Amino acid sequence: MLRLNDPLLLKSQLFINGEWVDGDSEKTIAVLNPATGIEICKVASATKKETGYSIDCAQNALQTWGKTTAKHRAELLKHWYRLIVENIDDLALILNAEQGKPLAEAKGEILYGASYIEWFAEEAKRIYGDIIPSTQSTQRLLTIKQPIGVVAAVTPWNFPNAMITRKVAPALAAGCTIIVKPAEATPLSALALAELAQRAGIPKGVLSIVVGEDSKEIGKALTDSPQVRKLSFTGSTKVGKILIKQCADTVKKVSMELGGNAPFIIFEDADIDQAVKGAIASKFRNAGQTCVCANRFLVQSSIYQAFTDKFVAATKKLIVGNGADDKVTIGPLINGNAVQNVHAMVKEAEQNGAKIVLGGTPSNLGPNFYPPTILTDVTSDMHLFKEEIFGPVAPIIPFDTEEQALELANATEAGLASYLYTQNYSRIWRFSENLENGIVGINEGIISTEVAPFGGIKQSGNGREGSKYGIEDYIEIKYLCMGGI
Repeated sequence: MLRLNDPLLLKSQLFINGEWVDGDSEKTIAVLNPATGIEICKVASATKKETGYSIDCAQNALQTWGKTTAKHRAELLKHWYRLIVENIDDLALILNAEQGKPLAEAKGEILYGASYIEWFAEEAKRIYGDIIPSTQSTQRLLTIKQPIGVVAAVTPWNFPNAMITRKVAPALAAGCTIIVKPAEATPLSALALAELAQRAGIPKGVLSIVVGEDSKEIGKALTDSPQVRKLSFTGSTKVGKILIKQCADTVKKVSMELGGNAPFIIFEDADIDQAVKGAIASKFRNAGQTCVCANRFLVQSSIYQAFTDKFVAATKKLIVGNGADDKVTIGPLINGNAVQNVHAMVKEAEQNGAKIVLGGTPSNLGPNFYPPTILTDVTSDMHLFKEEIFGPVAPIIPFDTEEQALELANATEAGLASYLYTQNYSRIWRFSENLENGIVGINEGIISTEVAPFGGIKQSGNGREGSKYGIEDYIEIKYLCMGGI
């Protein structure tokens, strides 16, 4: 059992209509610590019945919540934000236990997630309409913005706190109600957030959390319901495409934050030490299990060996282990299947000519651990280049010219994030504008912030989270034409 300052934050029931309830099926999901394999607790498992009930409750709550003042919604969101910050130690322990990331990273995620609640609390009061100059003297034309309605959110296991707040905060700020289906591997952070939302005074039915073992059944219930007017999903491109198809029959608004394959491009005029620092931060955060992780390192040939040597030396300083230990900088992968998938990519690359210069062998710390691994002589026909790795593995590919670098960088169906290291400001503009990504980090390895738009292009999805643009996915524009004036 986790030793929390507030044991009431560890929940094992579903949160629907402001109440903690068990599922009718009486089935439960065992939540395991990926570092130790030890069971933390069992959580109730919802079916389409509980999901349907949560949708009905959200529709009922919408009638009141959607008509509350923006100032009132902002005050409740700010209260929720303060409670999260006050309970950061407990929330970080819960996150570390169910997901595995080191405690320092877990605390960083809690603050990052909370920042979205604070930001959208402020944005709630800035959902402005417009007065449009009329073409006729007897008319007045204007627009107002209204909440889209009931929202469904399906969130992943790699950021079990922040991926929820990025969706819930703008939805609530806009006046929508929302049902969240968190990943079954990491439901405890979601339930703890719901407990604090309830304490903050968020009304019944406005936020519900349905945890379920049968993701397909719950997802279908959410996408089939005509009451649900918008779906927000973060996860794999494969699942995202299925959900988009399922939403078509009811013509839902969708926002998709899907897979990435981020190129990390380093030109010969770059500050190599700065590039190494950015590479470590981007590649190995959360053991490489982030959608914006550097996936392919493209390094100009003239500095290829110099960068590789410094990158290897810096990577050797990382400490793999149980994230509950303060000294650890890289925790476990989420499960054994993740380790197998990562290792299979490494072995395939090695068999086809890549050279492993660091790591490459499963760790003896346990079945869910994989060491930081660096490969050279990687080519564009290897799986490591073409697919999202989602693990602590860094393939390094040389290039000679700017044109070659751009071709390699864009040679993927994904278009979420990219990174560019150069001191040439002409190249910064030219290259950034031609990169097929929704986000470009320029001489910077950490790019996520609540004040900037997060999202991709191509098959990395649509819509944006965070920033002033993030609330637009949760509102409808209504045009009013007033005549007889």
